Amino acid sequence: MARDVFVSYSQPDRDCAFELTHHLEAKGFTVWIAPRDVSPAAEWAEEIIDAISAAKVMVLVFSESSNSSPQVRREVERAVHKDLRILPFRIENVLPSKSLEYFLSSQHWLDGFPSPREPHYERLCGCLRQWLSDAAGRPARPARPEQPAATAAPLAAGQLRELETRLARILGPIAAVLIERAAADTPNFVELERRLAAELDSPEDRRRFLAARQ
Repeated sequence: MARDVFVSYSQPDRDCAFELTHHLEAKGFTVWIAPRDVSPAAEWAEEIIDAISAAKVMVLVFSESSNSSPQVRREVERAVHKDLRILPFRIENVLPSKSLEYFLSSQHWLDGFPSPREPHYERLCGCLRQWLSDAAGRPARPARPEQPAATAAPLAAGQLRELETRLARILGPIAAVLIERAAADTPNFVELERRLAAELDSPEDRRRFLAARQ
């Protein structure tokens, strides 16, 4: 289900993230936030990917905790890969770590401090309205051209496990979801490996993934 906003946060910032979500929804925005919107018995990583893909904007509740959170970094990576606009909302006076700076250096930032936060939430709402208005008037991006299928042997179960192991070292549990989806319409190992490497936005991560071939 499409939502206006995907809220990304680390667990120690849960209270702020849900307070922000309540404020956004009171102003008429539709919001996706975990764990509230994860379906019962759903596969967590798959739900996260689907929600990021369906959102129009990601609001990142940014703090010292989220700065060092592998889960937050993976969500930001997926958002960048999906060309989803990210609005970092700083609730502490910290700068992004190198791993996040790579993805966030060109983003517009808003500060959610000092207290009280209500005036900062109002500025956030105004910025989101402008972004969503701009997005509504922007022409759709052209579809990417189909790539020619590589000629190689069909996929085997052992090859899938090997790819999942390599990708999980970089992306964590999301790797299994990405491989399952890509393998559904990818006929061979060479093409699947190429597609998975393209999912990694960092050149260093792509190099590590490809260099780990057995």
